[in-house]
Amino acid sequence: MGQKAKQVKGIRRVDNWINGEPSECSSDQYGDVFDSATGEICAEVAMSNESDVDKAIAAAAGAFPSWSRTPVLRRAQVMFKLKSLVERDRAEIAALITQEHGKVLHDADGSIQRGLEVVEFACGIPHLIKGEFNDQVGTGVDTYSMRQPVGVCAGITPFNFPAMVPMWMFPLAIATGNTFILKPSEKDPSCSLKWAELLAEAGLPPGVFNVVQGDHIAVNAILNDERVAAASFVGSTPVAEHVYKTASANGKRVQALGGAKNHLVVLPDADMDKAADALVGAGYGSAGERCMAISVIVAVGDSAEPLLEKLLPKIDVLKIGTGMDNNNDMGPLITAEHRDKVASYIDIGEQEGAQLLVDGRMHDVTNLPGYFLGPTLFDHATHDMRVYKEEIFGPVLTMIRVDTFDQAIQLVNDHEYGNGTSIFTRDGDAAREFSNNIEVGMVGVNVPIPVPLAFHSFGGWKRSLFGDMSIYGMEGVRFYTRLKTVTSRWPTGIRKGADFSMPTM
Repeated sequence: MGQKAKQVKGIRRVDNWINGEPSECSSDQYGDVFDSATGEICAEVAMSNESDVDKAIAAAAGAFPSWSRTPVLRRAQVMFKLKSLVERDRAEIAALITQEHGKVLHDADGSIQRGLEVVEFACGIPHLIKGEFNDQVGTGVDTYSMRQPVGVCAGITPFNFPAMVPMWMFPLAIATGNTFILKPSEKDPSCSLKWAELLAEAGLPPGVFNVVQGDHIAVNAILNDERVAAASFVGSTPVAEHVYKTASANGKRVQALGGAKNHLVVLPDADMDKAADALVGAGYGSAGERCMAISVIVAVGDSAEPLLEKLLPKIDVLKIGTGMDNNNDMGPLITAEHRDKVASYIDIGEQEGAQLLVDGRMHDVTNLPGYFLGPTLFDHATHDMRVYKEEIFGPVLTMIRVDTFDQAIQLVNDHEYGNGTSIFTRDGDAAREFSNNIEVGMVGVNVPIPVPLAFHSFGGWKRSLFGDMSIYGMEGVRFYTRLKTVTSRWPTGIRKGADFSMPTM
């Protein structure tokens, strides 16, 4: 992404949002934001420096004392209002996502809905943070607990879900009484300002929600600032590990969600039509730019050929084009650089000896100026190939054939990532055995993308999650709050004299 110091005439500028209002970047450095379907510059985004981050953190820290003491019912009312405002403007938000990311409008709208579910969950925050009480734990002694906010929280979010992933974070952080700083991806930053505007319209006081645009400079400034108490991250595993190590070293609590290589295991008894439909949607939807995308097919026994018989025709009729056309199934990738990186993996797979059944590089996109790449399917891959081991984050499916159910489980468990996995079968015993023994954080049974609803929690195992807590649901509530336990004993006054002994049972 090239940087420039001067605004291009007619190009929309995406700046910071600090202390309840737009804030220009003090560095005067801006990066290009591209319309991924046309390759044209559609906006320029502020590249914040340490001074900008300091300003945002100061605003959040200043707002925290008052906001943390705001009655929980009032905080919940902001969430109720936000929900109605997002529903009012969801078509506009979806269009912003599609222009900058490229995903098809119906997919963008679906991601907004999944984010709204967390807002709806946050509306119940008065109940969610209720404590516990025991009277007479000792003679005249009562004990009760409460959950209190941690302070200034930060969210560092990826390009693939500019609406949904921030909504996985800030509603619960704010509803529990914290203040928040969002650092969105510089590749599609516009949604972040929309959140700021809607939260302000919903009645959120200045400083409670702030946005800092930029790249690694802004990220590291957030991670190294002692005033930030907690950091949430979603992105690639190398960056997740950096965020976790840096933030933890600076005394912060961290939830850092990393990469994935999600396997879909197909048993011979599976409904092959449904399995093929699931693979097409989960493998190629959003151009494969999902951390929960299926990228590996594990064909058990003699399931491979019947599955391919159903799968290949479905791949052949996929419609690829601009995301603004809801008749399309798949849009472009986010940038030219990322498209070329994904295409290079197709080269690698061929060189490694995997059988290339569908070559996305050959898909006719000559009339499309953006960053398009067709669906790709490898067969007869092995566990030591890079196309199997590494996260590609594009429309590339890789099939591995194994003889037995146990081999399938071992294959999944041996992989360094443990984000999501699925099994397609009619055998309840096999599904139960798979669910109980698989070393993966999210499991689907005849469900290809097992992303739980907002009242559960989202998070992987192994190198797919750094930190002890998953995101949203009750795990999110616990992450953004600290437990305080109070034990009290009241004097008996005139009924009894002074008591100099340690309270005991």
